[in-house]
Amino acid sequence: MINFSFIKFRKIPLAWLLLTRQPLRLIVAIAGISFAGILMFMQLGFRDGLFDTSVTIHKLLDADLVLISPRSKSSISMSGFPKRRLIQTLALEDVEKTAPVNLTYLLWRNPENLKTRSILTLGFNPSDSLLLDDGFSRKADKLKNPGRVLFDKLSRPEFGPIEDWFLSEKKVETEVAGKRVLVEGLVELGPSFGADGNLITSRETYLRLFPANPKGSIEIGLVKLRSGSNPILVSEILNKSLPNDVRVLTKDQFIEFEKNYWKNSTAIGFIFSLGALMGFVVGCVVVYQILYSDVTDHLPEYATLLAMGYRLKTLFFVVAREGFLLALFGYLPAYFSGQILYSIVRNSTKLPIVMDANKTILIFILILVMCMGSAGIAMRKLVDADPAEIF
Repeated sequence: MINFSFIKFRKIPLAWLLLTRQPLRLIVAIAGISFAGILMFMQLGFRDGLFDTSVTIHKLLDADLVLISPRSKSSISMSGFPKRRLIQTLALEDVEKTAPVNLTYLLWRNPENLKTRSILTLGFNPSDSLLLDDGFSRKADKLKNPGRVLFDKLSRPEFGPIEDWFLSEKKVETEVAGKRVLVEGLVELGPSFGADGNLITSRETYLRLFPANPKGSIEIGLVKLRSGSNPILVSEILNKSLPNDVRVLTKDQFIEFEKNYWKNSTAIGFIFSLGALMGFVVGCVVVYQILYSDVTDHLPEYATLLAMGYRLKTLFFVVAREGFLLALFGYLPAYFSGQILYSIVRNSTKLPIVMDANKTILIFILILVMCMGSAGIAMRKLVDADPAEIF
């Protein structure tokens, strides 16, 4: 009797040999998996970019607590509340200082082609602290003169060559809401899906640009706490003591408040997630077709191995290794292509779409599940590898 034990334990890269036996089929499989990976990278990148840009200003606010109206839905739909509610927070010993902020969209006129476009405008008292930027207070001093504004240089180019003109020491004068303003400085905030550009001015200038806004009403109230204070505890105390026409959030809660609007109240997040899911499904179909065809074409060989003493479980592992190799080979081109496409999108739209660790790991896991799941389905064909029937 012949001893086949040396065959069973010999290290033969059978999965690799089966994949490379038909190079064209392997290339098609890798291309299909890479395309699915790129699609998932882009869809999730746009989705995460949406969420990140929606809270760009929120993260830069110099505050521990934020007061908003309960009627406010997001930064694109803010409602006002009485300014005196912000003053009332000073009665608490933990509160160090406050800053009232107005926020709305106004029409900006491009000084080059005279076209108008909505721009997110923030109004605050220049003597207050608004942003976490050491150099911002110096720029804010220039807003004490009426009609002065700070322009976000990361705004989309449709607002005009404001940065180039300002840096060349050219006087940048235009209209906002039909009234003349002078650009006195530049800031870095960044556009979002809700706002293509941002503008900062004093509350005095803001009320002149938007006279319909009541003087005693604000959209955001910033609260700075003394060192050692617990923001969550203080917010709970203020929520209980203040009237129900105002809502007190920690800064982190304010950021989540904005993100939740885009996640749950709009179709944008769902659309991008659905696009990623479609990429996953496409990849599953491609991998399944490749592995199923490979198993079918080599069914006699698998039957031969069974006749030689190999167990069906061992052959399952061969197909599983093929799925793993396809996942690895398909992921690498998708990753590097995603890096290139992310860079192109960042330069074109100025959206902060980055290849972070979470996204990198998530897509690899999805591709791995896609390939291993398809391999699992294709394994069912191995049950037909009965030597008695095939030979």
